[in-house]
Amino acid sequence: MPDRGRRFRPAHLLAPLALLLVAGAAAYVVLNSKVADGDDGEDSTTTVQRTTPERTTTTPNGRPLRRFYRVRPGDSFGRISERTGVPVERLEALNPDVDPQALIVGQRIRLRE
Repeated sequence: MPDRGRRFRPAHLLAPLALLLVAGAAAYVVLNSKVADGDDGEDSTTTVQRTTPERTTTTPNGRPLRRFYRVRPGDSFGRISERTGVPVERLEALNPDVDPQALIVGQRIRLRE
């Protein structure tokens, strides 16, 4: 009976390494994502305002006033107004090039000058 010894195949080593690489990349993206916690990363003063409460400018509903807002699924100018405390008329004036009827998820909306 002939000896059918196992041969080394590079795929046996590369497949687990590729899996580890993909898992590591996914973990890196999740841990460094700023969108997940609602911070679009555009306004550096937001971080300062959160760390120094005595200097925080707030909206009527008590939330910190941000410069920009990232559109989420299902958002409209009315819903953005409710979330941020910025009147719809002000949103329209600050964003004349934005069609309120065709907001795109991820689109940046200016909240103040």
